[in-house]
This record gives sequence, C-alpha cells and structure tokens, in this order.
Amino acid sequence: MINDIKNTAEDKMKKSVEALRVEFTKVRTGRANAGILDHVKVDYYGSLVPISQVANISIVDSHTLGVQPWEKKMSNAIEKAIRDSDLGLNPASMGEMVRVPIPAMTEERRKELVKVVRGEAEGGKVAVRNIRRDAIAHLNKLLKNHEVSEDDERRAQDDMQKMTDKYIAEIDKHLAEKEKDLMAV
Repeated sequence: MINDIKNTAEDKMKKSVEALRVEFTKVRTGRANAGILDHVKVDYYGSLVPISQVANISIVDSHTLGVQPWEKKMSNAIEKAIRDSDLGLNPASMGEMVRVPIPAMTEERRKELVKVVRGEAEGGKVAVRNIRRDAIAHLNKLLKNHEVSEDDERRAQDDMQKMTDKYIAEIDKHLAEKEKDLMAV
C-alpha cells in the first residue's frame, strides 16, 4: 500500500519534470528550434489549428526555420500567424516556403527570457511539492484508519521528502542549463 503511494508519487514527479523540460524547449534561444512554433495557431478554414497540422517545419540553418505548407494557399495565413504571435519573428515567403529568420537576441530580451524560465521552474517545483503533499495526506489517512503503523508512515514520509528533494534538484539542474543556454551569446 505504501509502495503504491510512493510509486504513484514518483511517476507524477517524473512527469512534472518532463513537462517542464518540454516547456523549456519552447523558450527561444538564439538558435533555430522547430519547437518555438508549437503554440502558434493558424486560421485553417475558420478554425485555429497548430502550424504543425498544416505545414512541415524544418531547420534550414542555425538561424532560419523553414515552414512548408501542405496547401499552397496556406502560406499567407501561416506567415500572418507567425508575425502576429508574441515571438517577435518576421517571416518571409519564398515561393511556397515561408522562411522564418531567428534574430539574434538582445541582452534585455535574454534577461526577460531568464525570468520566464525561472517562473516555469518555480511552477514545476510547486507541482512536485503538491504531489508530495497529496501523498503525505494519503499516508496520514492510512495511519488514521490503522492500516499502517506510525513507524511505517514516518519512514514513508521521510522517503517522500527525499524523493521531493531529488526532483527539485533535477529541476534546478535543468533551470541552470537553460539559463546558461539563454545567456550564451
């Protein structure tokens, strides 16, 4: 019973860290990364859909993305969607392909992105702590119902704290890597 609670909590913590890592990939650095267009939506016959559902996104070179629409008439809508997004990108159509140059980031923009990344990391830490809180509440419930001994419950709580510390340290490690990546010129 206690092992089930621990395993469930650990799985949830792993998923929280992985979700944070995915969010970090969406924060743009000075290099081209197809993931930065993930949240951009395009008007496709009256409904908003992600660019990846109407076009193929590729990395042309280290500072340029290429967006190849599956339908020729979508290139203008894709170009408009990228321009209107909050990414600060200025796409240009070249035939059927939309080229998206990734401009070099200013020092001010880098610092803004570091703040964004720190906020994301704090959200990840809160998620891990909430998982710990829920698991400990579950353990307390088992103790209250006399399904486990006080010693077992205390040991399990200590294990939950160690697990929480481990995943928070992992979040800090990912944050430090991302900050270093963002501040690199």
